[in-house]
Amino acid sequence: MNSPQIKSIVENCATSFLEENGLELVDVEYVKEGSNWFLRIYVDKEGGIDIDDCGRFSEFISVKLDELDPIEDAYFLEVSSPGAERPLKRPEDVAKSVGKHVFVTTYEKIGGAKEFEGRLDEFDGTTMIVTIGRRKQAIPYDKVATARLAIVF
Repeated sequence: MNSPQIKSIVENCATSFLEENGLELVDVEYVKEGSNWFLRIYVDKEGGIDIDDCGRFSEFISVKLDELDPIEDAYFLEVSSPGAERPLKRPEDVAKSVGKHVFVTTYEKIGGAKEFEGRLDEFDGTTMIVTIGRRKQAIPYDKVATARLAIVF
């Protein structure tokens, strides 16, 4: 089973639990590191997630995955917060981040660069407007390879 299929299964299993507990599924990764497989699930909630939230979700999803048994290989299950530099995977994530500091990479150069870091000022669903210093940069959303929140020091 491949990573997108596993992500879909986790999303389907977790939806009701997440809604009932005010949690949000941020990302699911199924990756091999060395000889071990890891299923990493990142969850968050308004105001931040704590270890108890992660523990409850981990217990719930572990039981569900054991019942379904969709993954043939042995794996380690990890449930955690996405951290301060949370990835912005969906348009909704980007929209909620307007006004925050972001780091964006693109598939191709835009204005001579493929990396942009600054304040996300606008997002209309198709274009991100990022202020970098005193300059505003329009970034077409379909050209975005990765986007995440960024910490300003």
